Amino acid sequence: MRPEREQYRNSDAAYFVSTQTAGRKPFFRHERWARLMMTTLSHYAEKDFLLHAFVIMPDHLHLLISPDESVEKAVQLIKGGFSFRAKRELEYKFDIWQPGFTDHRVRDEEDWNRHLDYIRTNPIEARLAEDTALYEFMGFPSIAFPQRLKPRLIAEGDVRAEARTLHKGTIPSTTEARTLHEATKSGTAKAVSFQSKNARV
Repeated sequence: MRPEREQYRNSDAAYFVSTQTAGRKPFFRHERWARLMMTTLSHYAEKDFLLHAFVIMPDHLHLLISPDESVEKAVQLIKGGFSFRAKRELEYKFDIWQPGFTDHRVRDEEDWNRHLDYIRTNPIEARLAEDTALYEFMGFPSIAFPQRLKPRLIAEGDVRAEARTLHKGTIPSTTEARTLHEATKSGTAKAVSFQSKNARV
């Protein structure tokens, strides 16, 4: 049985959020799609949530955000906003997103850094790039640890909301994740090219 969510102001929380495309179709392997996703994130980040970090993978998206109202509303804006733009600008008329998403409320600075490292190394683990610095469709607009996230005393212990759609075990331990510095110091990086801007799904 899934534990109930804790009661707190969403503006005092940061979340690691993941969501997948419908049927795991690699829409974002196409540059036009990935750039439109970045534009959508930028648009809503200006007024509806604070975007700390993100990575756009071919068939899914990872975000680290602090929503102004609720994490559900923030994700709804991102997914709904992108779907609207894709139908208008890319002329795609079918479902784009898998229903639901997963979210994890960040508890402390160690938890924060672990999820930042996961976002940084995701393209490397997926072999989309050999160097994080050369992967174009990711960003870290606000990565300083928010002091308001210092852990509170919770009467019943550390209760975490379970993931709703993704499989367990998708986030590596700190020892498995490489930092941005470690990923870039080799100097032998080589990025995998995205398809042409004119490619259609």
